[in-house]
Amino acid sequence: MSNTPHELAAEFPEKAEVISQLKQSDAHFAKLADDYHDVNRAVHRAETNVEPVDELAEVDLRKKRGALKDQIWDILAKT
Repeated sequence: MSNTPHELAAEFPEKAEVISQLKQSDAHFAKLADDYHDVNRAVHRAETNVEPVDELAEVDLRKKRGALKDQIWDILAKT
């Protein structure tokens, strides 16, 4: 269990500028980034017991975050 936030700019530091640009110019990417941010925050709140959830729900949130991160990386890798 990690209590460190997994912000996109920290996950992909070499792509931070591209992330910023895509969030402004690509509606699909912006939606993925917003969804990632929302799920990431929910994971962080669960991990720090700010908003505790059962273990399976936390695992599901992490899986969702991972899937969104994969989709985001697919876009970033092409830029």
